Amino acid sequence: MPAHQPLPPGLAETLVAIAIEAGARIVPHFRSTELQVMHKGDASPLTQADLAAEACILKGLAGAFPAIPVVSEEAASNGDVPSVRDRFFLVDPLDGTKEFVKGDPQFTVNIALIDDQVPVAGVVYAPALGSLFYGDIEGGAFTLTVKDGVPGPRATLRVAPVHEEPLRVVASRSHGQDACKELMKGLPVKGETKAGSSLKFCLIACGDADIYPRSGPTMQWDTAAGDAVLRAAGGVVLDRDGEALRYGAMGSGQTPDGGASAFRNPMFVAVGCPNIVSKLRAAAS
Repeated sequence: MPAHQPLPPGLAETLVAIAIEAGARIVPHFRSTELQVMHKGDASPLTQADLAAEACILKGLAGAFPAIPVVSEEAASNGDVPSVRDRFFLVDPLDGTKEFVKGDPQFTVNIALIDDQVPVAGVVYAPALGSLFYGDIEGGAFTLTVKDGVPGPRATLRVAPVHEEPLRVVASRSHGQDACKELMKGLPVKGETKAGSSLKFCLIACGDADIYPRSGPTMQWDTAAGDAVLRAAGGVVLDRDGEALRYGAMGSGQTPDGGASAFRNPMFVAVGCPNIVSKLRAAAS
């Protein structure tokens, strides 16, 4: 793994606090009869909850880490993409808006710190479930329950070891995965669990799933926080070339949407135990 700068002091506590506060801005809109659903240029949904959470996160990060730029989904969709180099935050204020609009509680707040294209820290918070996951390159990964805005005791996260058991697959609830089914062809699979938003990464980090293949479209703010949690728990996210997924403006950024598309992900596979990588390569050969 590339060398990285020391993490800012108090990073874990600060990101956890900001995520919980953002979640508190989202919950009043959840399953509200007054929820208004708008649509962005790519036809994806946008609600007041997305905007309220983003404003909260941007204010919190600016106050705590004013020197670190932030790339956030809704701002980027409006063409507000700062110039980023080695270190920046990637934010999805409400990941899983489709689930949110449907009344499904599997939506999350995602905040990640990127250093030299690596997600070195990240928090994933599911406010409707009261579940929070955090991981960083220095301290490992943990999960905790949030009740009435107060975080409970921490429990350490670690991916499950893989022996000869069939693989437990986790897949998207909202996106087709035909290419991923082809990728998994020939591998011993025990079953498939559907999950929304970045919780798929967290299921692997908790040891409750082994692999999450994704061929459908995603953006870096969709994956960075979950990727950070998974890596801190001992897992890895690989691109089609078998290299760890990278983060940053990939390409010139001179795009019609103001540079947001430079943060699009390629196809990837998230795995728990790295031994699964050899299984994937053997199945593909």
